[in-house]
Amino acid sequence: MDIASRTKSSRDLKSHRPELEKGSGPKRVPVTQKAVSTPHTRVLGPAHGPQRIQRPASQQKPAALSGPGKSSCPGDQNARPDQLHTPAQHRPQPKPAPVAEPDKAPAPSKPDKPHQTPSNGTSNNAKKAWSLENFDIGRALGKGKFGSVYLARECQTKFILALKVLFKKQLEKAGVEHQLRREVEIQSHLRHPNILRLYGYFHDTARVYLILEFAPKGELYGELQRCGTFNDQRSATYIMELADALSYCHSKNVIHRDIKPENLLLGANGELKIADFGWSVHTPSSRRSTLCGTLDYLPPEMIEGKTHDEKVDLWSLGVLCYEFLVGRPPFETKSHEETYRKISRVEFSYPAHVSEGSRDLINRLLKHNPLHRLPIQGVMAHPWVVENSSKKPTARSAAAAAV
Repeated sequence: MDIASRTKSSRDLKSHRPELEKGSGPKRVPVTQKAVSTPHTRVLGPAHGPQRIQRPASQQKPAALSGPGKSSCPGDQNARPDQLHTPAQHRPQPKPAPVAEPDKAPAPSKPDKPHQTPSNGTSNNAKKAWSLENFDIGRALGKGKFGSVYLARECQTKFILALKVLFKKQLEKAGVEHQLRREVEIQSHLRHPNILRLYGYFHDTARVYLILEFAPKGELYGELQRCGTFNDQRSATYIMELADALSYCHSKNVIHRDIKPENLLLGANGELKIADFGWSVHTPSSRRSTLCGTLDYLPPEMIEGKTHDEKVDLWSLGVLCYEFLVGRPPFETKSHEETYRKISRVEFSYPAHVSEGSRDLINRLLKHNPLHRLPIQGVMAHPWVVENSSKKPTARSAAAAAV
């Protein structure tokens, strides 16, 4: 009986133990919850990373100042925020839930919209994208009335460019702020191999900085001074490039109005590049009557105070062709009055060495009546130009010339 009672009591004890474990079960529930909450806390840690980069739009701009992205030129000013999207897509690894939200953030194209106008200098992003700290400044390339141009290098990409520094007080004193705005507005939208690129601009309290394409061989004026004159081959090549670029400008309703050797630069391969669009204008439909530009290159309609259109650039092209071959402008004199008179009467003569073909082209361009001047497509198709030029017009200009 003793043994039986002991066995029974041991069974009773065993049957009671699960109840005790059940009673202690709820005490383990908080432990299980803590185990769940602990990894949940760890998941939130890395999830903050993409949220911090992508969701607040305000943090994209400081990131842009820290250094440009993979762009090969500083014209892609707003390419830098795109770099932030890439790590955001790789970072959310712990749980699917945190990944879903960052994936929604880059889906809209709003952050990428500034790409369409990276260098027009009109958006807030473009204004705030650059500062002087982004560039290593080198030697001075030239000096003008309102400032200087320096060789510069963008720190992140090591891209070589030219930085044009203009002083605000001098611009205001001369009343030419509108010219600067016009130059930025027009040149930043032009894309042609024979037009100097304007990548963008920024400013501080005292200065305005234009970020420009670097033309390693400098001004055409300096080259002409060094050589004295150019032969037919070199002159025709420059005229072809210049006519091609002007044809592009005119197709965009842009008149340059100040074509001269000082405003023409030479690229790394010796190609001509039009620069300095300070006097240029958009001409959607109106004609201009403002007297501007360099005196030796002004056409009769401008010195006579008449309205003018894109054909003023045709006159300047003829003057430039003459200067290439002769070494001086055709109407150059010792006094403004005499120069005015010669331009108005179209009085000039040729030295003996000037070829008949080049004379024919110049005569067709230097017509008193703008309507009688050889059109820009006719310049590119002129026999003397075609025979002597080492360059061909671009596809667009060639198609227009063939019509």
